[in-house]
Amino acid sequence: MSDLAMQNINYLPGVGPKKAEILKQELKIASYEDLLFYFPYKYVDRSKFYEIREVNAKLPYIQVRGRFASLSTQGTGRQSRMTATFSDGTGILELVWFKGHKYVKEGINSEAEYIVFGKPSAFNGKINIVHPELEKVNEGQAKISSALQAFYNTTEKMKKGFLNSKAIQKLQQNVFLSFQGKISETLPASIIERYKFLNLHESLKAIHFPPNAQVLEKAQLRLKFEELFYIQLNILRQRNQRSKAIRGFLFGTVGAYLNDFYSTKIPFELTNAQKRVIKEIRRDMGSGKQMNRLLQGDVGSGKTLVALMVMLIALDNNFQTCLMAPTEILATQHFETISQMVEGLNIKVALLTGSSKKKERQLIDGELQAGQLQILIGTHALLEDKVVFKNLGLVVVDEQHRFGVAQRAKLWRKNSQPPHVLVMTATPIPRTLAMTIYGDLDVSVIDELPPGRKPIETAHYFHNRRNNLNKFIKGELDKGRQVYVVYPLIEESEKMDFKNLAEGYEYMQRVFSEYKVSMVHGKMRPAEKDEAMQEFASNRSQILVSTTVIEVGVNVPNASVMVIESAERFGLSQLHQLRGRVGRGAEQSFCILMTSYKLSEETRKRMDIMTRSTDGFEIAEADLKLRGPGDLEGTQQSGLPFSLKIANLGRDGQILQFARQVAEAILDDDPLLEKQENFILSKQLKKLASEKMNWSMIS
Repeated sequence: MSDLAMQNINYLPGVGPKKAEILKQELKIASYEDLLFYFPYKYVDRSKFYEIREVNAKLPYIQVRGRFASLSTQGTGRQSRMTATFSDGTGILELVWFKGHKYVKEGINSEAEYIVFGKPSAFNGKINIVHPELEKVNEGQAKISSALQAFYNTTEKMKKGFLNSKAIQKLQQNVFLSFQGKISETLPASIIERYKFLNLHESLKAIHFPPNAQVLEKAQLRLKFEELFYIQLNILRQRNQRSKAIRGFLFGTVGAYLNDFYSTKIPFELTNAQKRVIKEIRRDMGSGKQMNRLLQGDVGSGKTLVALMVMLIALDNNFQTCLMAPTEILATQHFETISQMVEGLNIKVALLTGSSKKKERQLIDGELQAGQLQILIGTHALLEDKVVFKNLGLVVVDEQHRFGVAQRAKLWRKNSQPPHVLVMTATPIPRTLAMTIYGDLDVSVIDELPPGRKPIETAHYFHNRRNNLNKFIKGELDKGRQVYVVYPLIEESEKMDFKNLAEGYEYMQRVFSEYKVSMVHGKMRPAEKDEAMQEFASNRSQILVSTTVIEVGVNVPNASVMVIESAERFGLSQLHQLRGRVGRGAEQSFCILMTSYKLSEETRKRMDIMTRSTDGFEIAEADLKLRGPGDLEGTQQSGLPFSLKIANLGRDGQILQFARQVAEAILDDDPLLEKQENFILSKQLKKLASEKMNWSMIS
């Protein structure tokens, strides 16, 4: 394989300096290897030939065999076009070119038989194909045979540079025709033999020139497995090495803090999921190894209570602990909740944010260094160098996907020996994504809600039901409940979004004039935003018109209605997060998704899923399948640490789990990949680390 990596794409027949520069700029293709690993996005069956009399405009791509009957050019300059009639004896097909027809005309031989391939359409009562692919029947011998034609994604710049999908396929062919020898293998022979994979040479040839659907499927399986296997192998190897190299503080005591809290402060029974997760965490912290655990739990599942109980174990072992949240609102909410929950237990808790006054900061710094301050809750302010702990033993990070890797690592280094780490998220992460992005973390899941919670009823309304919605809202307000109305805020259309938000605010004030309406958006000053939030939280206002700034960090048990305007502009995970702002009290809560009537098929699916399910994990899996990993709420901010060339985390979950199992078995047998048969694995990991994968982001 390394030979192909060294071959400059500039010297491939059919490329040259200009096309090489376009390939490099647009697709980052610089070598033969880069080109071979640029995979098709779809295939069209080229094994079937139609008779022209069978062709109609409803058919997808078709191919016919015949001869040119006539050629004519109409118009001049840029307005010109060339029309040809093409016949196979059963009927006439019209072929049309709007550009490049001079080149096409020069190559046509009226005596020769041709294969025409393209998408049929109807115009003026005739069936035609615009810009068809042409191939002389006897020219096929110089090609690599393929029953399925590959189609490649291209850009406008590539098309202008004569690098359309057909041209890319021609270049792929030139690689195989010009490269002498077999492409070097990148998987051990033992894996290929045991799982009956195609070798790499066969797989790459079949992915670009599949002789049939069965061989294509085998090639895709081999290449998807390899891509996911190396990601998992690297993650697991790093995790193994870290667990051996980094000692953890031994939290061997469960003492007065936790016992007093458990016996006097919890008025209800923990759920079985909470009990299970606490046991998993206690086992980690009592092992002598550093804990790195991801705690997933849907909105309202009781993650904060679990985190607090774990923090109390740290206190019982004479260590300090901190909790970092992404926003001041969420940090303040955690501070108020935790302070209230530990009241009377003689525990010192403090809040540190960007808004903390100088005197407060000085007091916090002093008490922190002296070890008097036991729990520090804050925002990014915790990362500052002047924030120094006496003995930090546990770090909890809430909504951790909103922090970059470097930021989290800075918190870890607040102690000479790394503290235990618990990262939490209320954004349910599909299993395949968690195994890939957070694959080096142990994962705990709180997969049940506390008893007494009523499922939120979700309905999808079109705008023509606005009057019905207003009557419903009025009924809830008259019962003493509160209402959220959320508008999208997408950067590309920010001005229009603000206009919609402001108009919505005025509309709600006009329709519900007897109630107080507040407004919140991200452009407000923090003090104004906090005031509006507090006004709603204390029921001094009954309706909160907002952008998605309220998605995380607001807990108003009295709010029973969430109206999401232009719901078609939100992803599933974001809709679910917004819905989770209600349903926090004892009363029945409702989520209304408002959309226009014209919706795409994908949007209709999203609305159906939301009205059918309140399970965050089911919704996250559906979101992954519909939108792909890069667009998921929560992964967008940090970005995937790699780009998958052929595997799809939404569809290839079984292959991912299989790849992980194979990687685990290899590392169990040879943790450092020192055996001769694993030399190829070690070599390939080094190559991937140096070239393409940003492995450091997987943490």
